[in-house]
Amino acid sequence: MKKIFSYAGLYLRRTDYMLWVPCIILSALSILLLMGILDTDHSDILRMSNRNIFVQALSVFLGVCGAIVLSLLDYKDLAKLWKVYAPLSYGLLLLTFFIGVGAPGRPDARRWLVMPFAGVTIQPAELLRVAFILMFAYHIYKLGERINHPLHLAGLLAHLAVPVVLVQIQGDSGSALIFAVMAMCMLFGAGLSWKYIAGALVGAGVSLPIIWNFVLNPWQKQRIMEVFYAADRDIEGFFFQQHWAITSLAVGGAEGSGLFADGHIYVPEMHNDFIFSFLGASLGFVGVILTIAVMSVLWFKILRVAARANDMLGYTICMGVFAMMAFQSFANIGMNIGVLPVIGNTLPFVSYGGSSVLTSYLCIGIVLSVSMHSAKTMFGSQG
Repeated sequence: MKKIFSYAGLYLRRTDYMLWVPCIILSALSILLLMGILDTDHSDILRMSNRNIFVQALSVFLGVCGAIVLSLLDYKDLAKLWKVYAPLSYGLLLLTFFIGVGAPGRPDARRWLVMPFAGVTIQPAELLRVAFILMFAYHIYKLGERINHPLHLAGLLAHLAVPVVLVQIQGDSGSALIFAVMAMCMLFGAGLSWKYIAGALVGAGVSLPIIWNFVLNPWQKQRIMEVFYAADRDIEGFFFQQHWAITSLAVGGAEGSGLFADGHIYVPEMHNDFIFSFLGASLGFVGVILTIAVMSVLWFKILRVAARANDMLGYTICMGVFAMMAFQSFANIGMNIGVLPVIGNTLPFVSYGGSSVLTSYLCIGIVLSVSMHSAKTMFGSQG
């Protein structure tokens, strides 16, 4: 027992508090917001109960434990184990095509798996992000300066295409975009030639008509149209969520009406993708700014760990985690304030959802591993 306490004390002295503190603050905020939503008159419509609070708290606990375990392992060893977690993560994703279940109101969107004996669901596309960051970073690391060779770059793009295509088939454009943004940020950080970046921008512009006509579903097109063409907005249809989210944020004013106040406006999925609207309504503009400030501290710290990494592997891992969390946050806030279409992205650490919470903490765990193994190993010399 004395040895356990000794290791715990050593861990607390070596760990990076500025990575932990923002995550814990955001998780505590999440629990408070969910308690506030549960106290509203809309909890029955949202299918909210005390069980949701328990699941969120348990997810935070498991996420913290997972992050601690990953932080103790050398990120170089984690990356080399891709042959173990790659089949597992992709296998879970492929299972959704056969035994997956949909969300309430979207039975066709079979993106979740029901865990046996637990009655809870997991979203494999979320957990795949952790594996993808490690695998893609290791791929870049093994290539080194050869990433600008056309054949090697083609291999990297094929590596990226696998998760993007699979989740897009599920109709999960939000996850597809996250994978693409993570990979592009990692490649850019690894020194991808500007000629390829310029070519990609031109190619993206040229491919927009193809994506619009052959990739996007009719309801995805409608969501985009209603964001950019205010005259076409149907507040009783596709723009219903965003209309009431914007209204909820406006009603909150500067200081908000309080977490447990009466009269909160109903916003569909206000405990999940649209929790930012409840945040603004209950804690006001002040609460919104403080929350974004806490997130910004976390992003800045991840970039700082990247800058201090010993090698390109650690650097690209951190860049992938930064891209995932920053893009998710911008996309989520953007759709809550009506400037971006709804693409089903959660707000990291804050939105309800066990898979989202676990993914966020596991990603922080591998950033902690980079931080704690970039100077010297925790219990010995640098390996």
